[in-house]
Amino acid sequence: GVGTQMRRARHIMACVDKLHNGAIGDIVGGQIVRCGDGMMDWYADSKQPKSEWSEMEWQIRRWLFMTWLSGDFVVEMHVHNLDLLNWVMQSPPVQCMAGGGRQVRTAPEYGDAYDHFYAELEYPNDVRIEYMGWQIDKAAVRNDLRFVGTEGKTVFDFGDAKIEGKHPFRYEGESVEPHVQEYADFIQSIRDGKPLNEGRQVAESTLTAIMIRMSAYTGRAMKWDWLMKASKLDLSPEKLEFGPHPLGPIPMPGITPLV
Repeated sequence: GVGTQMRRARHIMACVDKLHNGAIGDIVGGQIVRCGDGMMDWYADSKQPKSEWSEMEWQIRRWLFMTWLSGDFVVEMHVHNLDLLNWVMQSPPVQCMAGGGRQVRTAPEYGDAYDHFYAELEYPNDVRIEYMGWQIDKAAVRNDLRFVGTEGKTVFDFGDAKIEGKHPFRYEGESVEPHVQEYADFIQSIRDGKPLNEGRQVAESTLTAIMIRMSAYTGRAMKWDWLMKASKLDLSPEKLEFGPHPLGPIPMPGITPLV
């Protein structure tokens, strides 16, 4: 059990099942949007390093904004939305072109993370899905997934799901707390002797998020096969110990190399 708990939300489960059974026909396009606040006061008491903290310890305390620790917010948080996207599409993307940057969270306490990303994700059969995400205070807030098919369209979020078209649907069944249900399912799988293995799905969803970040940081489009077989990127420190650990330059598209 890997923690992508929204696969346990009953309304999403029902909607995705209907999509996989042709409720909107063949999917031809869609959008995935997650825009929220800037988390500017996250662990505010750690914003400024204390004299007894090394650079490494301070970065660990501020891990949310350190790419080598969190993967940036597209990996740390939006992986949940991208996991649902891959679930609907029954595949990871084959190619990505992305952008992003830092416009608000530019102070040193926000590490080297971006505050907005956008991407075009290409799936098999030339289906293009647009992704948009930001963490910016006082900006518009939205969190949903939309898909258009040859026989209808659907929109769902973390609380509702509906389908319009030839096979309309609105979920009105029971609801559960997905982050609780994932533990219940995991424990039950042990008791029943039927172990879960969600490793591949979360690995693919995590790599989808990493692909967006890499494309945005460098300004380069890239294919899934290149990521799997050729990329040598390694963000881990040379030494895993407390002490000096200066952050590198802020990634900039067209300047940061693709590795």
